[in-house]
Amino acid sequence: MCGICGKINFNQKPIEDSLLRRMTACLVHRGPDDEGIYIKENIGLGHKRLAIIDLSPKGHQPMSYANGRYWIVYNGEMYNFKEERELLEKKGYHFISRTDTEVVLALYQEYGAECLQRMRGMFAFAIWDKREKTLFLARDRIGEKPLFYYLDDSCLIFASEIKAILQDPTIERRPDMTAISHYLTYQDVPAPFSAFKGIKKLPPAHYIVCRNGKVDLKRYWKLSYLPKFSVETPSGEKELETEILDKLREAVKIRLVSDVPFGAFLSGGVDSSAVVALMSELMDEPVKTFSIGFKEAAYNEVNYARMIAERFNTDHTEFIVEPNALDILPELIWHYNEPFADSSAIPTYYVSKLAREHVTVVLNGDGGDENFAGYGRYAANEMALKLGKIFSPSLVKALLPLIMKFPHGSDPDNFFWRLKRFLQEFILSPELRNGHWLCHFTTEMKQEILTDDFKSSIEDIDSFGLLLEKFREAVAEDFLDKALYADVMMYLPDDLLVKVDIASMANSLEARSPFLDHRFMEFVAKIPSRLKLKGTIGKYILKKALTNILPDQILKREKMGFGVPIDHWFRNELKGMAYDTILSKKALDRGYFKKEALRKILDEHSSGKWNWHNHIWNLLMLELWHQMFIDSAPLPSKGSFAHGFR
Repeated sequence: MCGICGKINFNQKPIEDSLLRRMTACLVHRGPDDEGIYIKENIGLGHKRLAIIDLSPKGHQPMSYANGRYWIVYNGEMYNFKEERELLEKKGYHFISRTDTEVVLALYQEYGAECLQRMRGMFAFAIWDKREKTLFLARDRIGEKPLFYYLDDSCLIFASEIKAILQDPTIERRPDMTAISHYLTYQDVPAPFSAFKGIKKLPPAHYIVCRNGKVDLKRYWKLSYLPKFSVETPSGEKELETEILDKLREAVKIRLVSDVPFGAFLSGGVDSSAVVALMSELMDEPVKTFSIGFKEAAYNEVNYARMIAERFNTDHTEFIVEPNALDILPELIWHYNEPFADSSAIPTYYVSKLAREHVTVVLNGDGGDENFAGYGRYAANEMALKLGKIFSPSLVKALLPLIMKFPHGSDPDNFFWRLKRFLQEFILSPELRNGHWLCHFTTEMKQEILTDDFKSSIEDIDSFGLLLEKFREAVAEDFLDKALYADVMMYLPDDLLVKVDIASMANSLEARSPFLDHRFMEFVAKIPSRLKLKGTIGKYILKKALTNILPDQILKREKMGFGVPIDHWFRNELKGMAYDTILSKKALDRGYFKKEALRKILDEHSSGKWNWHNHIWNLLMLELWHQMFIDSAPLPSKGSFAHGFR
């Protein structure tokens, strides 16, 4: 795993060595083992290396091929590189290293952009063809590895992180108001937007060809949920269970190739437990596992993690997160580059830090929910679809005021609290209902809190339009598959994978996700949705496949998620910080929000009238991001947060 960056000037102006040095300095946490720079007139490439395969100097980047015609900076892992290398050798290709990077170069020489169809893994890379004067940028199918770029009439600049692009003094640090509006809805900034005006994300499964100042953006892969497998008998279902395990086992196996120590994140949930179980089966030594917990019982999963660790005799390490964990907020803001309001970034950062003390590579269970319908909102939506055939929206509207009279407090586990949430969204379309259960600030809520100036700057753009477009483009027949596709296209790459990539790479740790193997995902997508969600049971067919592998306490437990007790913290330890930051003169002078609307949210949460913790966290992260990245320029090192926020 590495950090990459580069710039090409269309006006033939030479690239400055000092610029690339500053850019690579921003990425040192992504690659502390080696640094390299290639400059040839108007093109410059930079690289920071985290050595995983072939630790020798032969893996140095930027790497060249074909007598210096091609130059690459590469971030990621190609898990099938050995097989592709053998095929290339039969065609007459020769290699001097054992790296997958050199294989990618040879594949590009042989197949051009079609090389991406042969690559199995996670990656973001740039290849410069010196003869054709062409720059090729590509990102993996699911979006495990990030790639940002800035483009204008004079240049193209790219990097693994935005802060590296911002080292170019010609680029203004201005917020993109449309992106900020999307962030308020989704808790992240969805691709292709970034929080900065003029800087974009290369979407997953896309590549760019830059030639003679012209840039073409193309998509090379799309997940299809059709045609479905025919599974009509108990024996057919049993065969499917066996095939699921075989394919997941193979996805785990190819991710165990490494020249450095590796282990696994273990939450005690079905997905991470399945990965650990298969790792223990494939490895000759105990799996090193790492878990994070909290003092608050409702958020603590360490007992389940210990159960799996004992069952598979792992070398287990765990850590309990305290409220003072938020002392690392400045560091998280610096690493995430954009406002990011998934609070589980905190335990993800800490478990990555813990793991890095012992290993350099970890496997995780990311993607299990999106593959097998593991989120509760999938079941809630299926229930709403069935109830919609019985109860009319007008009847539900009439019932809602009655439900509001029951005491519900702010506890999400309270029956009437959950019923109110369910009925509030029941009258919406299935797509919008799914979006509301996923989002932070709805369109209506944004209308209440945003100033007129903010509203005019975004021209009434509805953020839910992005999500609805994913539903429309899905190659699927039923709603559940369309919802899964929408999550694979947005929630997974824009939130979950950003969270893990940043938290792990901040600690120079590589994270690999067997459930996100694209061949495995293509297979699972063809499984009938009734076998993924059966009644209210998510991951039905996966859990059946794991019946003789994982204990019932794991398979039948209620899904917890990687939650953080910020609801409690904002009523106690962090209450003052929330008020002081969100209602500060500096924050209000930005002209985004109405002061009284924000105070109402804070007061209602503090009093226990309603649970606004996600919304408060969203607003807090936005303001702290402004302080670090907009109010002052980010330095090319962690020194930028040495003295806190200014």
